[in-house]
Amino acid sequence: MIFVNLPVRDLERSKRFFGELGFSFDPTFSNDTVAGMVVERNIYVMLLEEEQFRQFITDEISDTSTTTEVLTCLSADSREQVDELVAKAIAAGGRPWKPPVEDGPMYGGSFQDPDGHVWELVHMART
Repeated sequence: MIFVNLPVRDLERSKRFFGELGFSFDPTFSNDTVAGMVVERNIYVMLLEEEQFRQFITDEISDTSTTTEVLTCLSADSREQVDELVAKAIAAGGRPWKPPVEDGPMYGGSFQDPDGHVWELVHMART
């Protein structure tokens, strides 16, 4: 299994945001300070309130208004799905990050979630 851990300032806001994008949450990996967001059967994004996240680190939480701490990239089934999810993210309170990118068979889009974490979506056309 893979668990990507991200600090969030407002857990309920993050759950609403990602719920609007179609993600679900596993109650087995969730409580009042953590939400286990299901990406795929064995891939979770653990949304941890900042105080909970601090228990796992020895330094400071990155300031996403001035730095990019990680690029989380998810695959999409089509170019249309990339554009749809970026539009949904922005409508749900996210922010645009970079313009769409097309490079050969790859098409990608991106956004920042309400906590400033960068999410990329990419579709790789099969020829």
